[in-house]
Amino acid sequence: MNDNTNGAETAEQPGARDLLLATASQIMREGDQVDISLSELSLRSGLNSALVKYYFGNKAGMLRALLDRDMVSIIRSVDALLAKDDMSPEAKLRRHIGKCIDTYYAYPYLNRLLMRLVRDSDEAEARSIADKYLTPLGVAYDRLIQAGVTTGTFRPVDAQLFYFTVTGAADRFFSARLVLRHCYGQDTLTEELRDRYREHTVDFIMAGILARKG
Repeated sequence: MNDNTNGAETAEQPGARDLLLATASQIMREGDQVDISLSELSLRSGLNSALVKYYFGNKAGMLRALLDRDMVSIIRSVDALLAKDDMSPEAKLRRHIGKCIDTYYAYPYLNRLLMRLVRDSDEAEARSIADKYLTPLGVAYDRLIQAGVTTGTFRPVDAQLFYFTVTGAADRFFSARLVLRHCYGQDTLTEELRDRYREHTVDFIMAGILARKG
């Protein structure tokens, strides 16, 4: 598990890539952080840290791979919702917001990691990250909202600002363990708390977009 390895020790190991990502994710969740040390990664995973270079090129490459692993569930879920013809716009949006809450509960570092990678990348790489993860969500929100406005279910709202509303609601709560600890005496993000927050957030956001009767 030390850093001084020869080629044989860094050869591909079955499951090692996924284990590195899973361990990095666990470290970031437990520490409420968006960075890791390769020595801790090696210790916790039981793998040589040189495998980071083998699989990802460097630590930044591993963080990009982790972002890709975690963001793909949101992108795929919203694409699947858009393709459904048997759900109303309201039902689709409720399900999507709930999925966002569940994803940020599992990966509370997600938005901070995304912003860090955009900030630390050159212009071309930052644009690539935005095009891959942010633009699809913006397009999906615009389509979902317009479908609801057309049926009279939603009032017209700015899809861009709606993105910040949903993301902010999901990110802020699950990345604020210090607030929970010092203000509310709760240091654990339990499934019960997640379920309560999901119901609260879905109802709260939907109340703001549903067309006002009368």
